[in-house]
Amino acid sequence: MKIACVRLESIGAYQQSRYHETPKLNKEGNDAYEERTWRERCHYSSPDETIFIPGEQFKNAVCEMAQYLSEKIPGKRNSTWTKHFRSGLRVATQLTLNVRKDEVEGYVQLGNSQGKRGTSGSKVKKYFPLIKQWSGDVEFIIMDDTITRDIFENYLRQAGILIGIGKQRPGNGGDFGRFAVKNIVWKDIEV
Repeated sequence: MKIACVRLESIGAYQQSRYHETPKLNKEGNDAYEERTWRERCHYSSPDETIFIPGEQFKNAVCEMAQYLSEKIPGKRNSTWTKHFRSGLRVATQLTLNVRKDEVEGYVQLGNSQGKRGTSGSKVKKYFPLIKQWSGDVEFIIMDDTITRDIFENYLRQAGILIGIGKQRPGNGGDFGRFAVKNIVWKDIEV
């Protein structure tokens, strides 16, 4: 088992879109509700409401990169890296940002009123939390020895450019959520 302590830094802005069920106020219209509650789309800790990036977003980016590349593992016939990353990679930490929920900027965009992308219908204004720059450390636990240091680093670096994290990331056709790997410190752990 290996642990990779990775220093990451944003290449572009990052959008969050956490699901929330904040109830509407009595006689509150849709626009007023959206303006009042959009910050609830942030991932934040209590009680100080500091925003964080869930570690799962980084794991998912690497796993999606493995699936995107579909590279075969040398000496393992048609086996690819995807299943090894899905089951053998964990992220032990979330990346805490230096911004609170009440300080975050909003990004306005038009979206389908029913929430269905690519369909016709009425458009409504939606607000999403936007973090223009971020950096921090994320700890990856690699439990599958098939995943070498070089393979992990390569897939993580490519994931930062081609897949990204958050809403409207490159993996979903957007341009938000790209990141760069600045440094990796490795630790080997005996199980």
